[in-house]
Amino acid sequence: MRLRAVGAVLTGVALLTTVTACGGDEKSGSDDKVVTIDITIKDGKVTPSGDRVDVKVDQGVDLVVTADEPGELHIHSEPEQQLDYDAGTTTLPISINRPGVVAVESHELDQVIVQLEVR
Repeated sequence: MRLRAVGAVLTGVALLTTVTACGGDEKSGSDDKVVTIDITIKDGKVTPSGDRVDVKVDQGVDLVVTADEPGELHIHSEPEQQLDYDAGTTTLPISINRPGVVAVESHELDQVIVQLEVR
């Protein structure tokens, strides 16, 4: 009788452990969080100005652009990307699939905004 009680307790603990282990909110594959880069364009000036940001290959990057008028960012990746933004705040999600340094520029302002160092 005592053996059955011990067996029932062990079975319950094993079942509870299994259910708890499957209940996590983590994504499978990678624990890399999205990198957010805030970009402000106002009166023909932009910040940041040439800062370097470390990211991993295929890691999500959100370029959050706050601008006083619409425009376009150029991402010098392979292939090159051109992303439009509106006046106000626009979030532009990107990811880079190769290691290297990738410039994010405004050709209209002739300025490198940020350099993504992809590893």
